[in-house]
Amino acid sequence: MVGVVFLASMLGFLLLLEMNRIQCDGQSDWLPGHATFYGVNQDPTTLGGACGYDNTFHAGFGINTAALSSALFRGGEACGACFAITCDARADPKWCLRGAAVTVTATNFCPPNNNGGWCDPPRRHFDMSLPAFARIARVGSEGIVPVHFRRVACKRSGGVRFTLTGQANFNLVMFSNVGGSGDVRAAWVEGSRASSTWTAMQRNWGANWQTNVDFRNQDLSFRLMLGDGKLLEFSRVVPSSWRPGDTFVSQAQFS
Repeated sequence: MVGVVFLASMLGFLLLLEMNRIQCDGQSDWLPGHATFYGVNQDPTTLGGACGYDNTFHAGFGINTAALSSALFRGGEACGACFAITCDARADPKWCLRGAAVTVTATNFCPPNNNGGWCDPPRRHFDMSLPAFARIARVGSEGIVPVHFRRVACKRSGGVRFTLTGQANFNLVMFSNVGGSGDVRAAWVEGSRASSTWTAMQRNWGANWQTNVDFRNQDLSFRLMLGDGKLLEFSRVVPSSWRPGDTFVSQAQFS
């Protein structure tokens, strides 16, 4: 019965994905937008922000990151997604680097009314780390540059990472270094006890997912579904000796 319920749930998710599919295979059309950059003196590795990544290197993303306006952030659903960005040199030949491009990971939220309203709906805006911005534009007093962007597949080194926090029967898990489309659409967890079954998790905020089941002293397995519908299982990736604050790296990765 559990398998039938899980299959029905999966089919429902797949149907929803087909109805609202976001192209992220690197072949989607280029779209217009704008970009600025974080403060010069701000450490780009700490810009996990609204997605909850404690450190972008620890999360596997490096320094090429960006905060997205609400039109792109979608309440945290875009956390971990990758975007190819190029500066529109035809529209701004003074500040744009012609022919240059950079791929950034969505790690933060650019709130409305920030940066002169450029992050207000329905504008598509990237507030990039300075190292990423400098890959496509000259850094000076320009403030903002026009860009073209598109979703692309995320190429990650190593496996998906699972960071556990919370306590007792409140488990909070952050998924990071996710390849493929990069954005986690649905998640399930299963403990190693004989009576354990797959339990659907709920997004708490950003890249953090929660469950109220007590999984202490159990090996944990996970199933992740990405925004493009790809599904991958991580069997017993977390040992029973886990403690809040631990991070475990799987051998499996989305392509």
